[in-house]
Amino acid sequence: MMQRATFVWSAVAVLLAGLAVPWFLWGSSRVVAGLPVWIWWHVGWLGLTSVVFAAFADRAWGVGIEDTEGGFDG
Repeated sequence: MMQRATFVWSAVAVLLAGLAVPWFLWGSSRVVAGLPVWIWWHVGWLGLTSVVFAAFADRAWGVGIEDTEGGFDG
């Protein structure tokens, strides 16, 4: 179960990071409500990212970094 959660949260992180830059809007001069569309993309993306991070913090904090050996030998 933990391996699946690690994979899913890793995929979510890669997706969030990969789409943080709106490459498909490069060169666009469209304006909405007085601001360029790419600014609105960043505002929306930051909102989505904060919601995802809150879900991660509540449900899966520490996934992928647990000690499976049962102790610290350091």
